[in-house]
Amino acid sequence: MTTASEGASEELLTVPQVMARLQLGRSAVYDLLRNRQLASITLGRARRIPAHALTDFIRTRLDQEAA
Repeated sequence: MTTASEGASEELLTVPQVMARLQLGRSAVYDLLRNRQLASITLGRARRIPAHALTDFIRTRLDQEAA
């Protein structure tokens, strides 16, 4: 079970951080966000991607490639 304090410590990544981790360009990352393949939240005007969402995205892509 996750407590409120554990959820609050979730790492949020910026688009440039996701770009670096996936080795993709800005447009490609925003396409993933727009198509809802990669989950994100908006804080004011800033877009943030939870680290677990990036991990889930990678895991899903690996599963698709293996099938």
